[in-house]
Amino acid sequence: MSEMDLEAARAALRAHTPAALLELPEGHWLDAKTAPYELRDPHGVEELAKDVAAFANGGGGIIVVGIATRLEHGREILDKVSTVDRVSVDLDQWRKLIRQHITPAPRGTSVEWSDDRQGACVLYIDIPAQDPGCLFVVAAPVGKKGARRTDTVAVPVREADGTHWLPRTELQRLLSNGVAASGMPTAQALAELLRKAVAQRQPEAGPQIGQGLPSRQQEIREAYEQLRTTGLGRPIGEAYARGPAAIQEFTGGEGQPGWVLCVVGGRAPVAVSQPVWQAIRAAGQDRAGGHPLAVIGYPVPGADQAGRNDPWAVAPDARSVDLDGGSWGAGQLVRSGRDVWRWDPAERLGFVMSRYSRNWTAQQPAPQLRLRALVTWPWADTAGLQISPSRRQDLERALPYSTLAGAVTILSRRRGAELPAAYWDRGPGRNTPTAVSYTSTITAPDDRRAVLRSGHDVSGGHGGHLCRHPHRRRLRLGCPAPAQCGNAVGPR
Repeated sequence: MSEMDLEAARAALRAHTPAALLELPEGHWLDAKTAPYELRDPHGVEELAKDVAAFANGGGGIIVVGIATRLEHGREILDKVSTVDRVSVDLDQWRKLIRQHITPAPRGTSVEWSDDRQGACVLYIDIPAQDPGCLFVVAAPVGKKGARRTDTVAVPVREADGTHWLPRTELQRLLSNGVAASGMPTAQALAELLRKAVAQRQPEAGPQIGQGLPSRQQEIREAYEQLRTTGLGRPIGEAYARGPAAIQEFTGGEGQPGWVLCVVGGRAPVAVSQPVWQAIRAAGQDRAGGHPLAVIGYPVPGADQAGRNDPWAVAPDARSVDLDGGSWGAGQLVRSGRDVWRWDPAERLGFVMSRYSRNWTAQQPAPQLRLRALVTWPWADTAGLQISPSRRQDLERALPYSTLAGAVTILSRRRGAELPAAYWDRGPGRNTPTAVSYTSTITAPDDRRAVLRSGHDVSGGHGGHLCRHPHRRRLRLGCPAPAQCGNAVGPR
């Protein structure tokens, strides 16, 4: 890696040898941009002012435009000259915007070209060291990006290879200290307080954002910036990969639980409160399929947020979280009133025909209607599963309003009737801790029997299953024994 200090870099650019900066790492005095700031966009002007003010507050430095970087061991390394078209940049406009948007305007700042006569051409902004007693501020970004306000200011500071805002909590602390010491501070006293804060603010020891996953570090950094207002603090450990997800844990606010940042390619990043994250892991722990997340899946926006592509968060008091991408398929982790989490699979409708469709019944003639429902348990071993009395009561309450009951009403509407499956009785099959059987008689408007529907579910060590044997005037759900059922479906 090249060894060069700020003065040597300045000399190389003035000598029109920009390639001499290649292999240098970005740092507190050097920043590289592949392409020029988009100054037609107010947000681009805001970024230009923020970057220049940060170097002015940090002892000076250089911003080089036209050199691409690569990520290496967690650091951005100047990699190759990408060249800037001189026609696309108005140097006078850049100088004017810097003077207009930074208060006070940094002394001696220059914007110049540097080319090597072999086609490599870069633009650089040279910010010399400023008066130690002067603090440089810009209009704080408020509301829509690029919107300016004259009654607010922010202090950009340079940390390692990044530019960040001095945190609001730090500004509040400094103001409080100044007021407590001498009443409302003068502009000079406030500037001195902020100057000390900027000078003392050094990168904290410990893991950095994205450290541990060099190939995804930039992706994690961007996700962190988008979600930091949620309350994400410092990294607790290095980032790690679990399947398609890049994951890193962070501290929370004072007295608040920590956060887990989860970034899955092609999805909006999500910050999950640590207690909820632990519930997700616990729900998929010790199940067939490997790591808990590979089994239960990763957080996804719920039905009320379907299609969203902006970052989102799962708060500590969340009552449910939707999951997908695991071997169990789509589902939802739901918290009960007693803070007990339960995973519920998402119901899905399909029209897949298999060879078993020919073996549902031996009755002749063949039934005119065939309707089946399959339930696939996500566990390989169901020997310990039982139907508790409370869950049986839940089933009895839910049957009249179930999707299956609704199917009868929908079918009857096509014949001009309204035939609900509103009443269910136990039987004709057995009802035990491992089996349920319910029957609903569907009557026509003249009280004649239209369809007899019966439901029968048998669970066993081979995996639970649910099937239906329909008849011309009888629609039967289930079968006498799983071993005799050609429609039984084993664990997924």
